[in-house]
This record gives sequence, structure tokens and C-alpha cells, in this order.
Amino acid sequence: MINDDSQILIARLLTHQTLRRDDKLVKRVLSDELFRAEVDKRLLESGLKLLDNVYADHVTLALHRAVEPKIFGAKDIWQNNNFGLTRDGVALLVVLWAQIILPKRERQETHQKADDDQNDLFDKDKPLPRAEDTSIGISYTALLSDFGDKLGKKTRMDMNLGALSRMGFIERRGDVILEGPLLDLLMDTDVLKERIINGALADVFKRAPVAVAVPKPAANDADALADAVTDAVSAVPIEVAADPAADPDPAADTPT
Repeated sequence: MINDDSQILIARLLTHQTLRRDDKLVKRVLSDELFRAEVDKRLLESGLKLLDNVYADHVTLALHRAVEPKIFGAKDIWQNNNFGLTRDGVALLVVLWAQIILPKRERQETHQKADDDQNDLFDKDKPLPRAEDTSIGISYTALLSDFGDKLGKKTRMDMNLGALSRMGFIERRGDVILEGPLLDLLMDTDVLKERIINGALADVFKRAPVAVAVPKPAANDADALADAVTDAVSAVPIEVAADPAADPDPAADTPT
């Protein structure tokens, strides 16, 4: 069979899990409607879909919601992720998402880069800044101090951080925890804002549920953030990754 671009793109995504948005074929699938339709059609035939958003520097594949119950079960045996993450692991993931992704998106929407010290009068005419130019990491030491007692203390947190790093949600550079290629892709931000930010974390973010701006939680909100996230972990929507290494064992200790 002769290879074509849609086949090659899908095969590369299955092999590498993520590809950068500036990749030649990725740029094409995001701009060429006919090519995107062909890729979507082929993926749908296998129960998959292409995941991308303008705020992330990468794209990836995930299972269609319609096929998830048929693969992982339904009702009481349904798992909300196929990464084998335990409850405290999902809670840590949401904390990292709230502290890294929300401030990054705010900077992207206001067209500010991470190292900007003032606003540009014409910044709204500039292209949306890339994630790597706007994403700021958080200190591991500060994270452990603020959330360690709530999320399993040092040993458990280190174990979960290692798992999140291997999965591609985060990257570790010394004491700094940075956004990984999947953190802003597999977390369903639209639903998270409604279920988590406007619900369990509304008091933490000190705003009314209908507000639009999302300020970064202050350091003294750490306990409230950890409590709210831990209590609301069952509402966290994580896209099911199309990762051949993922273990979809319904008996795994994952949140339901």
C-alpha cells in the first residue's frame, strides 16, 4: 500500500504520542480542511480523534468518548483515566494544571510573554504567544511545602510527580516543574472551569462563579486549594490517551 500524508501523520502520532504544532504535517492538518477531514475520518474508523488547542504547542490522539465505555467498561467499573493514576495523583495533576496552565492561558489571552514586564499598546494585534513563551514553571520546594501534607507527603508526591513526568504531563528541571506536552491537551479545560474552578475552587480563586478572569491562587490559598481539589477529584475529566503503553485495567486503583 502506498503511504499517504494522512497515514503517515497518524502513524507518527501513534508512535511518538505528541507532535509539535510547527511540524509540517501538523500545520497542514490544522489549516487544510480537506486534509483534516480525511485524517478525522480515518481516526474515527478506529475510535480515535485528534486533540489540539490553540494554547498548546503540541497535538495528540485520544479515544472518542463514544467508544470509551465499550473499551473500559461502564458505570461502576468505568475509570476516568487510563494512566493508572490514583486519587492523590489526579489531585496533584489538577493542582499543577491550576498553577501552570491557568496563568499561562491568561498571559496568552492578553498576549504577554513570560518575560514581559509591561503591556504593549499593540499587543492584541500580535499572534497568540506560544506555550513555551508564556508557560512558567512552579517550584517543587514550594509545591511540597504547600501541598505535601494534603497529597501524600514527600514520598507519595515524588512518586506521583515521577509518574506524571513519564506520562508527559510535566517536565522536571532541577527544582522547577514545567508544563509537559500533554498537560494542556488531555485536561478538558472547558469542563474543568465549570466543575472545578466555578465549583469546588470558586472560594479559592476569590471570585463569583460567573466571572471570566482566572487569577493565580495565592500561596496562602494552598490548603484550601488542596482540600477542594481532593474533594472534587471525581469530577476531573481527563481525555483517554491513545497510548499503547497505557494500562486500561478496570481493577486499577483509579478514581471513579
